Amino acid sequence: MALLITETCTACDACEPVCPNNAITAGEPIYVIDPMKCTECVGAEDEPQCVLVCPEACIVPNPDWEESKEQLQAKYDMLNS
Repeated sequence: MALLITETCTACDACEPVCPNNAITAGEPIYVIDPMKCTECVGAEDEPQCVLVCPEACIVPNPDWEESKEQLQAKYDMLNS
């Protein structure tokens, strides 16, 4: 399942540099996560790095992008090959 940044985002810029897939970009007015690139850090880290650094706890599972760990790993492998 890809992640989603909610409206409580303060655009602090903590999440963007820690994303191993460059899935997070500055939007107007909050940051956004590209679900086609988000693997919840599967393949790169043990847990989503953006969630760890977010001071507002505004990064949640995206209900429109349910994926298994295997699917997330396959997406990571494709993005990083």
